[in-house]
Amino acid sequence: MSSSRTVICLLRNDLRLHDNELFHWAQRNAEHIVPLYCFDPTHYVGTYNYSLPKTGPFRLRFLLEGIRDLRNTLINKGSNLVVRRGKPEEVVADLIRQLGSVSSVAFHEEVTSEELNVEKRVKDVCAQMKVKEFRKAVESEGRVRPVFSTPEKLNPLPPGLEEGAIPTAEDLQQTEPVTDPRSAFPCGGGESQALARLKHYFWDTDAVATYKETRNGLIGVDYSTKFSPWLAMGCISPRYIYHQIKQYEKERTANQSTYWVIFELLWRDYFRFVSVKYGNRIFQVKGLQDKSVPWKKDMKLFDAWKEGRTGVPFVDANMRELAATGFMSNRGRQNVASFLTKDLGLDWRMGAEWFESLLIDHDVCSNYGNWLYSAGIGNDPRENRKFNMIKQGLDYDNNGDYVRGWVPELQNIRGGDVHTPWALSTAVLAHAHVTLGDTYPAPIVTAPEWSRHVNKKAVGVWGKGRKKGPSHTPKQHRDRGIDFYFSRSKNL
Repeated sequence: MSSSRTVICLLRNDLRLHDNELFHWAQRNAEHIVPLYCFDPTHYVGTYNYSLPKTGPFRLRFLLEGIRDLRNTLINKGSNLVVRRGKPEEVVADLIRQLGSVSSVAFHEEVTSEELNVEKRVKDVCAQMKVKEFRKAVESEGRVRPVFSTPEKLNPLPPGLEEGAIPTAEDLQQTEPVTDPRSAFPCGGGESQALARLKHYFWDTDAVATYKETRNGLIGVDYSTKFSPWLAMGCISPRYIYHQIKQYEKERTANQSTYWVIFELLWRDYFRFVSVKYGNRIFQVKGLQDKSVPWKKDMKLFDAWKEGRTGVPFVDANMRELAATGFMSNRGRQNVASFLTKDLGLDWRMGAEWFESLLIDHDVCSNYGNWLYSAGIGNDPRENRKFNMIKQGLDYDNNGDYVRGWVPELQNIRGGDVHTPWALSTAVLAHAHVTLGDTYPAPIVTAPEWSRHVNKKAVGVWGKGRKKGPSHTPKQHRDRGIDFYFSRSKNL
């Protein structure tokens, strides 16, 4: 090996040291390793169809935390993270010229068009400058491979190479978001936090052993694994999670809950393979079925949806949680997507791009694949698949605590009645200090099937309907079929 041999490891959605094949390969093939992260300006522009901010404040904060954490990890291993602002192909070309000894550029291949275009341009630079690429493609094997060992030490940066400053949110034209104490995801970004979360959820609390029973929760941190944001940025390896589950099953217990976490990881892979198969069709309005639907593009309706002003409390609570924290439960995501596509009839891409902007755990393949699914133009397209917002609210927030937490205008309406304020008598609303159309919106749309689940005692447009039941843990429905997921890990 030449003493001057240098490998650039271009990091993107693989911001970790453990189970990272790039570092594993580079450590064996280079004297000097340049771990490189580029703040690509194309990530901070508007989305393709509706010009929403492509990387919103919560995901950016989580990313910056992950970058700082990875830099600290690499420093402790004798290396450092080189950070640059600019297009990856231009940054790579500059480094090749500056260092003069680069033998290879290594990166993990992605599967969607913007990322593939970056790879093509990096490959073109390497070809022009006579530098090899090492790229790890998406695997199609049915077995789960062992994890790569974490190196005790990493070969250092080339002498004289500046590591570069990590930008602030302000540097990237973003504001630092305020942390909301109600957040179901109060965790920080980075590999260290991800590994600590797994230890907490598996080994410290045994929460994984009841995952299947709690995963449809709405309030708190431990109703689900919350691995999805770290998986989306590659701060934790899905293979590592899998092998930890297998160890947990061997040492403690194996049940439907431990299996279900593995099942969720399989869906994460499934959506990546869907993206490989269909390419840019996952972004197109007709979807995978090439199906024409007369979608509306009513910005007034869209603004009401995204700002939590629809007048349907379960929808509004979830949309306000997303806007205030960058996170929303899996159950909430299913419902607000169904409401946008089926009740409002809006272009599904409006919702997909809003989620892309705000979600901490946004993953291209899962987000767009699942919005297609919700819109009825993706995989497993069942005709007229639609969620009943009132039934869902009563099933999963029976006593209304979640809604009252995020829609304080309704905090004086007791129990499950908070899900249907328009069906309450004028006297009840007055007692709760609610004036529809003033302190809280009247519904921007109603669906006839909702009437079956309105309190029989309510005086309003609905008449007879549901009976109030006792508060209970959300039940699991036999007919759920393919569950509905929006993050790389499907919001585990």
